[in-house]
Amino acid sequence: MEIDLGDFHFLRPLWLLLALFGALLPLIWRRSRDLQRRLRGNIAEHLLPHLLITPQDHQRLRPVHLLCAVLILGAIAAAGPTWEQDRPDFLENRAPLIVAVDLSPSMDASDVQPSRLEAAKHKLHDLIQRRAGARTALIAYAGSAHLVLPPTDDPALLDTFIQALGTGLIGKTGKDVGAVIDQAGRLLDAEKTPGSLLLLTDGADTSQLDGLAKRLDGSDLQVLVLAVGSEDGGILRDANGQPRTDANGRPALGSFDPAALKDLASALDAPLGSLTLNDDDLDWIDLHAQQHFQSASAEQRELHWKDAGYWLCWPLLLLALFSVRKGWSVNWMPALALAVGIGWPAAPAQANGLTDAFFTRDQQGRWAFEHGHLPQAAALFVDPYWKGVAAYQAADYDLALATFARLDTPQAYFYLGNIYVRRFKFDQAIAAYTQALKLQAQFPEATANLALAQALLKDTESAEKNAPETKPDEVKFDKSPGKGQSKAVKTEQATSDALWLQNLSTSPAKFLKQKFSLQDQAGARP
Repeated sequence: MEIDLGDFHFLRPLWLLLALFGALLPLIWRRSRDLQRRLRGNIAEHLLPHLLITPQDHQRLRPVHLLCAVLILGAIAAAGPTWEQDRPDFLENRAPLIVAVDLSPSMDASDVQPSRLEAAKHKLHDLIQRRAGARTALIAYAGSAHLVLPPTDDPALLDTFIQALGTGLIGKTGKDVGAVIDQAGRLLDAEKTPGSLLLLTDGADTSQLDGLAKRLDGSDLQVLVLAVGSEDGGILRDANGQPRTDANGRPALGSFDPAALKDLASALDAPLGSLTLNDDDLDWIDLHAQQHFQSASAEQRELHWKDAGYWLCWPLLLLALFSVRKGWSVNWMPALALAVGIGWPAAPAQANGLTDAFFTRDQQGRWAFEHGHLPQAAALFVDPYWKGVAAYQAADYDLALATFARLDTPQAYFYLGNIYVRRFKFDQAIAAYTQALKLQAQFPEATANLALAQALLKDTESAEKNAPETKPDEVKFDKSPGKGQSKAVKTEQATSDALWLQNLSTSPAKFLKQKFSLQDQAGARP
């Protein structure tokens, strides 16, 4: 391993004073054992050699020498020797990415099999699997731009909504890239971190290019343009896979304008790539996203260095073993007690006299929460917010509802909205999400869930209106013992925010179409 010591320094150099004391310790010990020096004031100096009998010491290694070595090595370790900059894990694969998918009708062209949109969705599936653990947001756009999902690190949830995308979801025609940039800017402002916007499109509206650069002024947003399509275009097909025809009855061709895409990339000062059959386009996206994130983060974060002092723990351990010699006494009881305490198997958190003496209820609840003991954590927490979060994660929604109802914070109203949606009380969920956004305007999760609750409420009301009203001719009651009685039927409760969507009465595609339609009708930003 090659090590560059050009930047070698200590993170905490004041600890080196302890090393200086350790180096002087043998000299101090030797002077303290010098009887001649101590008796010179009381006995004539020329008589001291004849009156003192100094036995020869055949042992060169004494405890003081090992203590000297321990102090020097320990001081160097505590001082933090370093020569290499630290790049934390979040810089390696945590660059936030906002994906914007063009849903204009031209994306149905079949020059890229099976269609441009389906090829883009397949590529996005591979991208989010590669970026596991990183936060990714999803925007759909055509003549208007709409937030599908705020930044999330759940690839299954992302893939569910990606596969639901279709060209018929947005009524407005066009390619409004400016609205996409505004949406992405708001997301990054809420995230408070630099990121990249990936546009998957087959063209651009050249009439909008002049004002795009101004939308990026003062922003840490980098735009990447990935072209989807081939220059010869392709036949447009409908939802059933049948070719579409133009006014003359001939097959309609999807447009693909490389010149417009080049102008779009030039106006945004954005790299321009194209969809490939292999992973070259994924490598291209990762490279630009990471480079931008690291360069932008380097300006905002303090420079960190790797602390290499922990490597000196091994020689310190060897010195401790060598100190166990005949004639040297070592008290091993504290070390034995510490080892037993560390190696004792973890048990679920319980409140008792011993733990209460050393830890608060909230500290015990935090330990139980981090180790997955959610019901115990909900019982232990005193802090109402964490008590509600633990109860919510444990699917104890009655306790979570009662706890969050006592709080007046945006996060509490957000959880209240989630609970109401789970119980199909969409009007109360809308009120809770609205209150959360009043208290905190930049709350992407609450914004997305508010649109979901509104769409579900509209869907439910529409279903009730269209339900046939039939009255029975005759009603008979079976009064036999044990019959005609109502029984509670237990339904499996979803255990995560990703799974509870499966219990809803609408498909992701239908939900998105209703959501986009409502936002376009309102004319306000989502």
